[in-house]
Amino acid sequence: MNFRNIGIHARVLSAAVILISASTMSLGYWGVNIINQFVTSRFSRQIEFMTQYLALNSELGILINEQGLLRDLAINMLGENDIAGVVIEDGQGQELVRELRQIPGPFETTRKGVYLSNIMEDNDTMDLVGGHGDADRIGRVIVTYSTKGIEDLVTTMKHRFLMIALILIIVSGLIFYVISRSLVTPVISLAKIARKVSMGNHLIRASEGNTPETIKLADAFNDMLDSIARGRQTIVQAYEKMAKQETLAEVGKFSMLIAHEVKNPLGIIKSSLEMLKRELAIPQENIALTYAEEEIESLNDLIESFLMFARPARPNFEKTDLNRLMYQVVMGFEIQYNSTRLEIRSFVPENPFYAKADFDLLSRGITNIIRNACEANQGRGKVDISIGCQNKKWQLWVKDQGKGVPEEKLKKIFEPFFTTKAKGTGLGLAFADQVVKAHGGSIKAENSPHGGAVFCVTLFSSLNDMENQGSLV
Repeated sequence: MNFRNIGIHARVLSAAVILISASTMSLGYWGVNIINQFVTSRFSRQIEFMTQYLALNSELGILINEQGLLRDLAINMLGENDIAGVVIEDGQGQELVRELRQIPGPFETTRKGVYLSNIMEDNDTMDLVGGHGDADRIGRVIVTYSTKGIEDLVTTMKHRFLMIALILIIVSGLIFYVISRSLVTPVISLAKIARKVSMGNHLIRASEGNTPETIKLADAFNDMLDSIARGRQTIVQAYEKMAKQETLAEVGKFSMLIAHEVKNPLGIIKSSLEMLKRELAIPQENIALTYAEEEIESLNDLIESFLMFARPARPNFEKTDLNRLMYQVVMGFEIQYNSTRLEIRSFVPENPFYAKADFDLLSRGITNIIRNACEANQGRGKVDISIGCQNKKWQLWVKDQGKGVPEEKLKKIFEPFFTTKAKGTGLGLAFADQVVKAHGGSIKAENSPHGGAVFCVTLFSSLNDMENQGSLV
């Protein structure tokens, strides 16, 4: 039977019976155990006291080897309830007296040594002092007793408690049955009211319950809220898409303006500096001139980034070995950082992996990803680059040892103009994302548990097996 179809009546009643039964049984179990331990402890101490008393009284009989006296003591001990047997031994362990009687078990045994006593006199007060060493022991008494009385008492307590527990469960079940009936009508009524509220209240969320009544209530709310949520999500996505398109359009216009108004003057400034260097014989190591040239190059790279992103080239797809492409890209970075504290560690399979791709465009996109990792390392540490090929899937992993990306910014890292760097343009990773998606692939970023960020590029080969021979690794 499906648990979801069980009504409130049955659930409340079952829960009440289970709860009361568990509570009553638990209390009874621990109560009986506590009483059992208490009674058993008292009984054991009583037997211990009687055995000790027998040992003290047996001292004289053992000393004078008076077995009649010892037998009388043993028979007197057997007169006590639950005593099944008494044995009195001398110091060498030989039995002097053994008296037994038949009573039901189970049985336990206690032993006490008989020691030679001394009489000490102090201020007219006489104390009996028993020895405690083996040299003082002149005999031993062994008493066997039955614990059946204790067990019968505990069994009787259990039976009586079980009767009381059954009465409590039955009475509580009836009370909770009446209460559960009073809960059903309001729940059904609430479900009808909820359907009316669903026509206008957009903030309420109903959790799906475990009873048919609460499921009806949840359906009434969720049907309405789901339709509203879908409509709002569609509108938000449409607005976001429109905003992104407007932003890209503005970037395109701005890029054209930069190309016309800034790029050409920069070229003239750079040419003029070259002419001045030659005419005035300015040395190459001139600091001011070097800074000027570096800033010109920086501005020119910035303009190129704007132009490249605003007017992306249409990929010229050709059969390309992606592993060879990566080998050339990695080699360029290894040469660039050869004399620095930054180490480029790479694994590129020797076997080719062929796919339809634009070699130059894809190289520039992947270069942006690796350059981002190198800059995140701030010129030191290691950047790990590895390639994995499986069937027709090609994956690139780039891991740096930088500070990583805050979790709340990971989803925005590929958006245009979003950057975590002080001097970044926010277009490098956006361009890489644009290129990878143009090749039918995907790119994602996440933080490594060991520190730094990990970028993963996934591309696929659409070539058949004959065209892609030797590409599996």
